[in-house]
Amino acid sequence: MNTLIIFSLLVVLMLTGMPISISLGLTVLTYLFTMTNVPIESVALKLFTGIEKFEIMAVPFFILAGNFLTHGGVARRIIHFATTMIGHWYGGLGLAGVLACAMFAAISGSSVATVVAVGSIILPAMTRQGYPKQFGAGVITTSGALGILFPPSINLVMFSIATAGMSATGPHGEVVGTASVGQLFMAGVVPGVCLSVLLGVTTWYRARKYDYPRMVKATWGERFKAFRESFWGLMLIVVVIGGIYSGKFTPTEAAAVAAVYAFIISVFVYKDMGLKDVPKVLLKAAAMSSMLLYIITNAVLFSFLMASEQIPQTMAAWMSAQGFGLVVFLLLVNLILLGAGNFMDPAAIVLIMAPILFPVAAKLGVDPVHLGILMAVNMEVGLCHPPVGLNLYVASGITKMGITELTVAVWPWLLTMLGFLLVVTYWPALSLALPRALGLVG
Repeated sequence: MNTLIIFSLLVVLMLTGMPISISLGLTVLTYLFTMTNVPIESVALKLFTGIEKFEIMAVPFFILAGNFLTHGGVARRIIHFATTMIGHWYGGLGLAGVLACAMFAAISGSSVATVVAVGSIILPAMTRQGYPKQFGAGVITTSGALGILFPPSINLVMFSIATAGMSATGPHGEVVGTASVGQLFMAGVVPGVCLSVLLGVTTWYRARKYDYPRMVKATWGERFKAFRESFWGLMLIVVVIGGIYSGKFTPTEAAAVAAVYAFIISVFVYKDMGLKDVPKVLLKAAAMSSMLLYIITNAVLFSFLMASEQIPQTMAAWMSAQGFGLVVFLLLVNLILLGAGNFMDPAAIVLIMAPILFPVAAKLGVDPVHLGILMAVNMEVGLCHPPVGLNLYVASGITKMGITELTVAVWPWLLTMLGFLLVVTYWPALSLALPRALGLVG
């Protein structure tokens, strides 16, 4: 009954058009003040102690790094390198778009930044070469979502933050800990590469089917020159991932290093951005960071309410009583997350649902790292379908296409993503193989 009251209140507040962060906070305060005797002091204490996590500092730093890279000409050089490598295949520019999105996602960690940076350059080029606008929009809208899966994914950091400090009981009574940022980053690599390949295959198949243009094959000299020009941008992948797993710095420290590195290459190496442009980038990053941190703050309160009312434990007991096995549970998780993606942004979904799903998943034997990647792939799908798919709105602004038209355009790639979601859901080894090989997961 308590669960029904809490979620009914949350849904009603969101349906009024109220921002999700405020809806979360009002739900918690309304319930606590009318249905419980919890003192206001404990709420205030939880509000501040809940965000006193070292990992949270990674969020604004990765956002800042992504903004520097978006404005600093890195995307243009990566696109040129990708074009020289595979531009001569069927749908060459489209394939270059997929590859460029994958590489840019791996250095920015942001889906929206990837769509803006790559889409604003490659979509006009595809139109000039004779590609239908719908084809280009479908490629970039869906490939841009790779930013959620590849390290340094901000959403994977969010999952780690949302479940930090929690523990749950496994199927045999053992204590199950949460997933660290480092484990999640490595777990996202193989699924990210696999999804990139599948989106590329879909792009190639449709281009071959409709005989879309191909580019002249670049020489190895041209390829080497393009690689050399994009080298400093691509090195950020090595700096961040290599630094974390060599033990040089933590994921949070890696975020700070990424921000400084992105600033240096954008202003002093590539010189596509002057010092006078830095304040504008800082303000934009600060605005985006404050929005996410406000959501995190209210999500911490919501998690506190969930824990105090023992809602996750109640859900786990109910599922066990119903005889739901692992297969049914994972299917329900996907349906819930895909449904939530219809009216909530990915950050809010992760922060709300991760603390609820984690204890239930642990009870059924789902590895926390696998759950994090499963949620990330669901968030990718949510970014690409209406009514609140952020990638759709960003791509709409670039292409000047309506949301309805754009929704039709992305369907071939969206179906590919849904098929991949099923594979990730029921084949945990895809997510866990690399972390296990590196000794990060038992």
